[in-house]
Amino acid sequence: QVQLVESGGGLVQAGGSLRLSCAASGRTFSTYRMGWFRQAPGKERAFVAAISWSGGNTYYADSVKGRFTISRDNAKNTVYLQMDSLKSEDTAVYYCAAANSLGSYYATTGYDYWGQGTQVTVSS
Repeated sequence: QVQLVESGGGLVQAGGSLRLSCAASGRTFSTYRMGWFRQAPGKERAFVAAISWSGGNTYYADSVKGRFTISRDNAKNTVYLQMDSLKSEDTAVYYCAAANSLGSYYATTGYDYWGQGTQVTVSS
């Protein structure tokens, strides 16, 4: 069982930056692949970024490629999402997810554990 707690959300102006953190419980964090998803009002939860257990492979949605960076620190049981050049359309609740089984990096069904989410609001 893994518990995930996101932090770092808030209100920022367009063009600004935020860094989200996701702290995981448990001793086996380094064996989990991790992902970030977001859900805007009235929309389905959508893939944002993901990272392999070692951090050697990263994956991004086209809409955030070049602006967002996912990273992890296995010694701190934490995964990060650095968000730069934020746009109003990035406004959403951002969720951290974890999986220790084979599955899609891009689909919500590919993950076993989810955090409670953190709100990101970008004002234009």
